[in-house]
Amino acid sequence: MTDKVVVLVTAANKRQCQAIARRLVESKLAACVNITQPIESIYHWEGKIVRDREYQLLIKSTRELFEEIKAAVTELHSYKTPEIICLPIIDGSRNYLQWVSDSVKQPGSSLRNAVK
Repeated sequence: MTDKVVVLVTAANKRQCQAIARRLVESKLAACVNITQPIESIYHWEGKIVRDREYQLLIKSTRELFEEIKAAVTELHSYKTPEIICLPIIDGSRNYLQWVSDSVKQPGSSLRNAVK
């Protein structure tokens, strides 16, 4: 088991995904964020079954940074209840996992030039 994670977030449009992704990478909360093509989501919401077109973010980071990621996504997101799911990366390419570590801020460190 590693300390690396993938965080899944869905959003209504690409522009919102790009804003979230940029904030996370600029503030070193994520090493990389992938934005998918539109996906079809079917879910329960306020007593109805809803079918929507959404985009999904795949955020690569570390477990220690998840609370900060969650706070940043919640601040920027337009949904009342955004999907923010943290999945562990059990194993992976050693070089890639090291790159993730090298690309994110270390827990407890302050980032002077973080984008707000």
